[in-house]
Amino acid sequence: MAEYKHGEMDVKAQTETFDGFVKFTTWTVVVILAILVFLALFAR
Repeated sequence: MAEYKHGEMDVKAQTETFDGFVKFTTWTVVVILAILVFLALFAR
């Protein structure tokens, strides 16, 4: 089994995936909040 050495793994793909997930989640929350505000203002 290969010996693990801290700090040598390439984590670029994981970092990009996590950044994309955070952006997606942020925009989803913004859209949901906008829908809720719209419904609160214009619902009868």
